[in-house]
Amino acid sequence: MNLQGIVAVSGKPGLWRALAQNKTGYILESLDAQKTKLVANLSTAKLAALHEITIFGLEDDIKLTDVFERMKSASGVPDAKADGKALRTFFREVAPHHDEEKVYASDMKKIISWYNILKEYPLFNEPDPAEAPAEAAPAEELKPAEEALVAEETAPAKPKAKKATAKKA
Repeated sequence: MNLQGIVAVSGKPGLWRALAQNKTGYILESLDAQKTKLVANLSTAKLAALHEITIFGLEDDIKLTDVFERMKSASGVPDAKADGKALRTFFREVAPHHDEEKVYASDMKKIISWYNILKEYPLFNEPDPAEAPAEAAPAEELKPAEEALVAEETAPAKPKAKKATAKKA
């Protein structure tokens, strides 16, 4: 799932797409139907990139992208306004090792509302470019390139010709 450029802004509901960056902050566009534009000042607003968010786990933190992947295959995602017990039961299914003392009902509601916003977008089903495995080139193809690089490094440097400057009379 490709969540690059999608951020949550503290104090603002919903999710935002980073369009550009200027000296003072980011220009953001909301992912809702209104497509509201916002300039988020870095000195006053706190931005959280979704691909970097983790959830407290019992042993290790759980990546939000992993929880979203499990939510895709879950039988039924509850409404974000459901009661805390229903949310906790659902979270035990999609994030089985989350720390129940540190992950509050408000956190679960926020994650479910983010999922409901994102599931309609094509980027949600794209592979993450940072996690896509690079295709390994065969060893025969790498050897000539490595030999050329070694030959370049060991070859003596050619002296550069100096430009003659004419003096004005």
